[in-house]
Amino acid sequence: MSQPLEGIKVIDLSRILAGPLCSMTLADFGADVLKVESAAGDETRSWKPPVNAQGISTYYWSVNRNKQAVVADFADTAQLHALRELIREADVLVENFRPGVLAKFGLDYESLRELNPALVYCSISGFGEKQGAALPGFDLLVQAVGGLMSITGEPSGPPSKVGVALVDVLAAQNAVAGILLALRERDSSGIGQRVSINLLGSLLAGLTNQSSSTLATGKSPARMGNAHPSIAPYETFAASDGVVAIAVGNDRQFAALAQHLGQPELIHDPRFGSNSARVAHRTELKAIIEAATASATAAHWAAALMAAGVPAGKVNSIAEAIDFAKELGLDPVVLITDPATGEVSEQIASPIGLSRTGAQYRSIPPAHGEHQELLGTFANS
Repeated sequence: MSQPLEGIKVIDLSRILAGPLCSMTLADFGADVLKVESAAGDETRSWKPPVNAQGISTYYWSVNRNKQAVVADFADTAQLHALRELIREADVLVENFRPGVLAKFGLDYESLRELNPALVYCSISGFGEKQGAALPGFDLLVQAVGGLMSITGEPSGPPSKVGVALVDVLAAQNAVAGILLALRERDSSGIGQRVSINLLGSLLAGLTNQSSSTLATGKSPARMGNAHPSIAPYETFAASDGVVAIAVGNDRQFAALAQHLGQPELIHDPRFGSNSARVAHRTELKAIIEAATASATAAHWAAALMAAGVPAGKVNSIAEAIDFAKELGLDPVVLITDPATGEVSEQIASPIGLSRTGAQYRSIPPAHGEHQELLGTFANS
């Protein structure tokens, strides 16, 4: 069965995370992706430990499956010509160079749309191409200046980054959406266009209710640890052996929680009778709940409260989270066989489920320049 992007040719000039994750998503659904690297290679190839069983950086391994790879020196006339010939036949190009760099080699959008008017050209930058063009687009930096760290961490502690490069992931998802939108429009116009994604804009949009409240009130929200600014109880609570998350979203769930904690009187306590009242008295409410949850394990409370209709869950490690997804039948892990060695590797599956034309996992991430003949065909002609 064909896939949605079968026949779409993608030239991936990007590296690290946002661009490679974007192009891998396209590849999972049938696009033919060619990863183009310098002689030094994608930086993430050297970001280790940790490594997998083959000694390959797990960072690189996570976002480069289903691709072919070549090495190209833009300063080499023959190799640049060969790359441009590949771009002439491509549908999509993804790049995350600092704004202005690719123009030196005629690989900018204005130059390439003359070569290939149907090309969808996706640029991913840290801070756009105006006053922020020279700023380095590293996820930690964007989390800091973009406000995410200001609302992450405990109120009494320092600002904290999220435990994964979340801004890059948001940008990758936006890039996929932008590319698909441009390809859909090209179906009717026959003309490509440029897709521009920047990390700061992706983060500000991703802050959703937090950025919306800032615009509405003129006041930036503060760090609240694991608490929610608008709902209570909606945070983590200490158990006898760990931590349990309890996410009460309405009065019915709060009543069920109070009953199950053996404290039905909380339902009629004016401090906790409505969500707004609970938010105003969240400190007292947390102390009351933790006095109860400390008497049993996190797993006990997660199971008991869920059975009572109260959203709750043990705070899992990533390994436990993967196992939990398996228990739920979500098939979070896929097995990919290396055709050269026959070795089987595990990877996290695509989260996008399609009933007829879902993701396929054809090949492991390529070695540096593994498919060099694809460029050499033109470079040697």
